Amino acid sequence: MLFAAIIACEVGFWVLLGAGLLARYRWRRRGLSTALLICVPLLDVVLLAVSVIDLRSGAEASLRHGLAAAYIAYSVMFGHQTIRWADRKYAHRFAGGPPPPKPPADGWPRVRVETTFWLRMVAAYGITWVVTGAMVWLVGDWSRTEGLVAFTAGLARVPLIAALWPVSWAVSVLRRRGRRSADEQSSEHDRIPG
Repeated sequence: MLFAAIIACEVGFWVLLGAGLLARYRWRRRGLSTALLICVPLLDVVLLAVSVIDLRSGAEASLRHGLAAAYIAYSVMFGHQTIRWADRKYAHRFAGGPPPPKPPADGWPRVRVETTFWLRMVAAYGITWVVTGAMVWLVGDWSRTEGLVAFTAGLARVPLIAALWPVSWAVSVLRRRGRRSADEQSSEHDRIPG
């Protein structure tokens, strides 16, 4: 039942998002669009309720409960950003809006973008722990929720691996800056009469 709820919430996210964008740009019904887009976070409430009901009815916490917690955290940290991205894409493609801004291609601005994204991942991981803790507390039986805690602990690999992107961009920028500095020093040395 919980896997079906997770899938239904994911499908519901995209259906509500698509319907909200259609209402805004195709049907020119801004109020309806706003109402549909406001309903998107309610899916998280539904998923949380289904997860807690499942656990309280005697189910042993497992992968599906961990996925529900991670889905809720992702939605909190990236849902609004995803809606804004889709809105800009749709407005540009179907409503004559300006093209969506592209992320910086290089340098410290790119490092900032990658670091911000990574920090959002870390925050989502923290929210996953909060939701997991709430589920464990609501169930009140460690033996039935031990698997949920183990799954959430294993998710630490995601932000740890994702840290490679901002670090690699920063190292790349620093290397180029070091090479540029060395080139400038050697060209200055060449200009000084010996």
